[in-house]
Amino acid sequence: MTKRTLYKWIGGGAAALIILWATFFSIRETEFGLVTQFGRPLYTVTDAGLHVKWPFQSLLRFDRRLRIYNPRPSEFLTRDKKNIVIENYVAWRIEDPNRFVQTVGDATAAEMRLHDIIWSGLSAAIGGRDLDTLVSTTPEKIQAASMLDQLTAATDRAALEQYGLSVIDVRIKRLNLPEQNKQSVYARMRAERERIARQYRAEGEEQALSIRADADRQKEEILSAAYRDAEKLRGEGDAQATKIYGAAYSKNPRFYKLVRTLESYKKVLDDKTTVIMSSDSELLRVLTKGEAGLK
Repeated sequence: MTKRTLYKWIGGGAAALIILWATFFSIRETEFGLVTQFGRPLYTVTDAGLHVKWPFQSLLRFDRRLRIYNPRPSEFLTRDKKNIVIENYVAWRIEDPNRFVQTVGDATAAEMRLHDIIWSGLSAAIGGRDLDTLVSTTPEKIQAASMLDQLTAATDRAALEQYGLSVIDVRIKRLNLPEQNKQSVYARMRAERERIARQYRAEGEEQALSIRADADRQKEEILSAAYRDAEKLRGEGDAQATKIYGAAYSKNPRFYKLVRTLESYKKVLDDKTTVIMSSDSELLRVLTKGEAGLK
């Protein structure tokens, strides 16, 4: 075999390898394959594995996995005229490679189209709702989830029809107030809290006055009842004492008088008492005359 023949075989083999390489191609599970002929899309290959095309045809590969697009925060106006800043994300993927190539061509352009669709959809959705349906301390009032579900469905239909994209989910990551509005909002919040505090203090003072008035009334009732019972007991005691004194007097009048006189001395006379009386005073008769003074 001459060198010329050898070169022919080598050249033929190389050409055959090039033709085989340009004819056979493989598709992975994570991608689409779009076969084009002179720049014109022919058909899409979605099944993973080894496939065949004509050598003069080209193959474009597209990632079919889910992508996350994070647009920059945007400012929106609610129905009750409240400005809010929303930071959201979009989960999307290529669904129709043929339409995708014809309309947008690459992922960057696709995300720009998605941004326009989602921004207009969010603007319309938020503009038709009050702020307390998006942020509230009452869970029953919040409608953000249903709003975003509707927005996802509408965006998915529009993106699939226009650009061959499938929108899986649209969600809000953060909801905030514009910087220029924060101080005024905080001032309104403080004023509202102060108003509520004043209301609570006024209600507390009213309840305190009511409690004090009721306590004073109960005090007067208790004191009146106690005084009534004391007077009753004192009267009963005086009556019983009078009865006892009468019984004692009836048994021995002279002894009774002596005892009563001595008791009166205990009450009237002590080491600091100075008394000037006549010698025939009734009070001193017992001291001066003894038992004879009782007659």
